[in-house]
Amino acid sequence: MNDLLVSADSGALTILVLLDLSAAFDTVCHSILIERLETWLGISGTVLEWFKSYLTDRTQFVVLENNKSNVGQVCHGVPQGSVRGMILFNIYMLPLGQIIRKHGLGFHFYADDTQIYISTKTNIKGISATLSDCQQEIKLWMYHDFLKLNGTKSEVLLVGTPAAACNGRNFSLHLENNVVSLLPQVRNLGVIFDSHLTLEAHIKSISKSAFFHLRNIARIRPFLSLPDAERLVHALVTSRVDYCNALYLGLPAKSIKQLQHIQNSAARVLTHTPSRQHISGVLRNLYWLLVQIFTMFLKANNHVWNHTFVEHYIITLTISLRKNKILSLSCVCVRHILYYRLPPTSLSEL
Repeated sequence: MNDLLVSADSGALTILVLLDLSAAFDTVCHSILIERLETWLGISGTVLEWFKSYLTDRTQFVVLENNKSNVGQVCHGVPQGSVRGMILFNIYMLPLGQIIRKHGLGFHFYADDTQIYISTKTNIKGISATLSDCQQEIKLWMYHDFLKLNGTKSEVLLVGTPAAACNGRNFSLHLENNVVSLLPQVRNLGVIFDSHLTLEAHIKSISKSAFFHLRNIARIRPFLSLPDAERLVHALVTSRVDYCNALYLGLPAKSIKQLQHIQNSAARVLTHTPSRQHISGVLRNLYWLLVQIFTMFLKANNHVWNHTFVEHYIITLTISLRKNKILSLSCVCVRHILYYRLPPTSLSEL
């Protein structure tokens, strides 16, 4: 998100490509994965044997009532939904980063979600050719590593100012013999991105889902104890507001107000507070921070365990932005973090 904002501030147009893989976790070849662990990460000896033991000689079968299928050998795949499975899949995908980097593209990986992006101010046709060459090499690599790129589900979004977006209206990309059309918005790791990164569609989606659940909770609230009702509200409502809340920094007051309205409504349903009564005291009694304050606090104190890296990243990023004179309002998230002192590494620093 930050890379997209910095690019937009400089007046460039960013092309964001979200690649979709078909059954990615189920097609991981165990022998290739073990080779990656050994040659790419330098794992050997007892630790490598642990991974071999974990991956090999596994079987699976299906049981339905009193019926049991034949036992089959599992030669491919890693467990989806487990912490170890995600890490192993990321290790399996390590060569993909080199391929994308070779073509001068930016990228981010999260499990089987692959995001490729590149920015330009003028050469749209050149970018299209670069992306096509990159995806052809990705396709070839995936073919040899038993992965499949799903062109029909891959998406493309143009990100930039309205003036910059006009330059890419005719942009198109071919993936797996399919033309990937430009979309007005895409869902990226559960967050809806639009061309101008306003997050309006995302907040609207959150509001619709949150108030649907709040109406249902309100119907059964008289039959629930306060702790049970609070757990239900957190599970179905506030968790949606809190998800990726660091992205809310820098949004206009109108958008923050919509999120705050969800929190206020959740507190009223939880505590039977009438609509005409002020909600500030209720939120204080529930120990709920206001949305704006909470996002600033969380962003400033995120990754406390690795604050040295975070501090270095922020300082490097800020120097780069100032050097290029593009430290604008949309980068307010960086400036907010600088106002907070990161926690000390030892008691002697207190």
